Amino acid sequence: MKFLGCALLLLALAGCSTGLSIDRSHPSVNHDSRIQFVVLHYTSASDERSLALLTHGQVSAHYLVGLNPPKVYQLVDENQRAWHAGESEWDGRTWLNSSSIGIEIVNPGFTDSPNGRLWYPYSEEQIKAVEALLKDIVKRYNIEPRHIIGHSDIAPLRKQDPGPLFPWKRLADDGLGIWPDAAAVARNKPRFEVNPPSMAWYQQELARLGYAIEQTGELDVTTRHVIAAFQMHFRPARFDGQPDAETAAILQALNSQR
Repeated sequence: MKFLGCALLLLALAGCSTGLSIDRSHPSVNHDSRIQFVVLHYTSASDERSLALLTHGQVSAHYLVGLNPPKVYQLVDENQRAWHAGESEWDGRTWLNSSSIGIEIVNPGFTDSPNGRLWYPYSEEQIKAVEALLKDIVKRYNIEPRHIIGHSDIAPLRKQDPGPLFPWKRLADDGLGIWPDAAAVARNKPRFEVNPPSMAWYQQELARLGYAIEQTGELDVTTRHVIAAFQMHFRPARFDGQPDAETAAILQALNSQR
């Protein structure tokens, strides 16, 4: 009777078939990967808390790089969207959860003290782990260096991670990001000291690099946040959001390298 019941079930399922037949013998060559960007974050939490938040909280990331020890955890399959970017934009693409891999790094972020904001450094072992992970991802998806970015780059009004102590230059020197040519910056800076560019110029050049910024021609709140995010990435010694000759020189050098 058990065998008869199974046979009847199979017949019933066959009867429900749509009869759809798909020919997959002509694959198109016109496609690329869903993954176009890598976004780097810090967790503002300990190893244990970071794992809990990223696996059972309201956010997630594809990878987590621990601190003690600097172990790399894969938390979300790369073919799936992780909820790490939120409302975001880079290089004209919005809501980057759908087109990026998110890497969270265990780091407390910062603490505010009577002497000002103090940022926490990353360990050498963590950075080595991040470099190895990035090299693997970039090789597999052929990601452009300028599409390796921080959360603060894609959401400058909301986020500051991975912060001013993240070693962007070190990664760029290894092909994992972009960095301005020092000679070009030194050559451009005196000209901008004599003739400061307009705010419209800053907004145009920041948008050209990839930042989402309205073309208002004014140094408004949004523009200050975007300039600060740019400075934190490419001139971490001072990221006050105030446009100056060095910021302009760095911005022009980067866009000239594209």
